[in-house]
Amino acid sequence: MSIALELKGVGRRFLQGENELTVLDGADMAISAGEMVALVAPSGSGKSTLLQIAGLLEKPTSGDVVVGDRDCSRLDDKARTAMRRRAIGFVYQFHHLLPELSALENVMIPQLILGRSRKDAQARAKTLLGYMRISARAEHRPAELSGGEQQRVAIARAVANEPQVLLADEPTGNLDPTTSDHVFQSLTTLVREQGLAALIATHNHELASRMDRIVTLHGGRIVPKSV
Repeated sequence: MSIALELKGVGRRFLQGENELTVLDGADMAISAGEMVALVAPSGSGKSTLLQIAGLLEKPTSGDVVVGDRDCSRLDDKARTAMRRRAIGFVYQFHHLLPELSALENVMIPQLILGRSRKDAQARAKTLLGYMRISARAEHRPAELSGGEQQRVAIARAVANEPQVLLADEPTGNLDPTTSDHVFQSLTTLVREQGLAALIATHNHELASRMDRIVTLHGGRIVPKSV
């Protein structure tokens, strides 16, 4: 399969007073379309920084970030924003849905921002809510949904614009084990059928073991993690 996300020698350093803190130091990774990679690493290891850089929310100090066939490392802010909207989806531990909108409308919003017609946006939103097994709740607002239902809507919203890459930071971390399992199953179906390259940060080792491979961060580099 084609590579959808590649990090090449990515470094990230921060200044703390007169000292320089190295968080990432030559991090390399390639994720193919349709592949799920678990990122399991302790707090403070650079996990959030890695996700921010992979998602073009933060620029690396050194190295390259390639999404699809485009090197995004030296894009200006406007081009990076456009690339994020089109090619990258984000899922966080907390859903951040717009409370005044229905589940369906929440999934439509990013499509409308990108310029898709209301009719087409609605049709895709309905399809995605079907993938996430939540079609019956499409007209409900977030406050009327359970935690698991809210997170399924958030995942559908993240892939509404047909991104190449899905980045998730503890997407089931706020859910009970049974709900977490149901959400993860729906997420897996979506990744496989939509051909997404997914990098999923999690502390849940059982879920991590069900992905294609597991990586961790050691000394600022991405390395395979044994299970």
